Order: sequence, then structure tokens, then C-alpha cells
Amino acid sequence: MADLTLDTARKILDAAFAKAGELTLKPLVVTILDARGVLKLAAAQDGTSLMRAEIAHGKAYGALAMGMGSRALFQRAQEQAYFIDAVNTIAKGALVPVPGGVLIMDGTTLLGAVGVSGDTSDNDEACAVAGIQAAGLKANAG
Repeated sequence: MADLTLDTARKILDAAFAKAGELTLKPLVVTILDARGVLKLAAAQDGTSLMRAEIAHGKAYGALAMGMGSRALFQRAQEQAYFIDAVNTIAKGALVPVPGGVLIMDGTTLLGAVGVSGDTSDNDEACAVAGIQAAGLKANAG
């Protein structure tokens, strides 16, 4: 698989929402970007709060832009806040450096990223990872 297909993105989305249901989480938004950063699929569960779609997109976009899961971006922000702030300025505020942005890998090939927002960052990340794994792919959360 060289590209992230719509069918694969749907599998990721469905499995991420299934994991959220299993964990009884707050309503989530799941955003899936291909390796170019282009929106492949996004959906919001009923009852999500304002800005969740933007946050989910920012988690996925940040992971792609920096080539690492957003958990690693979060760690980097704690260690080098000035660097992440500078990168986010260049990106016009589009990065959200907290867990929940996970790279989608097929072996060593980057297919895209999933961003999830709505519950705690750790729970968001767990749903993204579950979705990616359910599609038979490797998750890189950072």
C-alpha cells in the first residue's frame, strides 16, 4: 500500500470511534490526513465541543509537519518551548503539540496521520492508535 485509501481511512475512523465507545469517552472528533497533509476524512461524534475539529486537525498536521507523533512534540515543547513556539509561528498556529496526533505507517512508508480530540490527550491517542492498528497498519505516536 503506497497511498492512504478512503476505505482504509474509514476503517481507522470506525475503529477509533469504537475504541471511544469501549472506553466510554467524551464525544470525539477524528481527522485523518494523507501523507501530503490533505484531508482524507474527518467526523465529529454528536455533542463535541467547539474547536474540537481544529484541535484534531492540528494534532494530525503537527505530527506530519514534524515527522513524529504529537506525544514527541509535547515532550519537545516541554524541553524546548521556544523551538516549538517558533515552528508553530511559521506554521501559522496550525500545530497542536499534545498527544493525540499519530503517524500512520505501512512498514517504513508514511501514509498520513490521525488526529483525535475530545477527551484527555492520552485517551485521544489511544483511539487513534486503535484505529490505525485495526486497519492493519503501524501507529507512531511519538
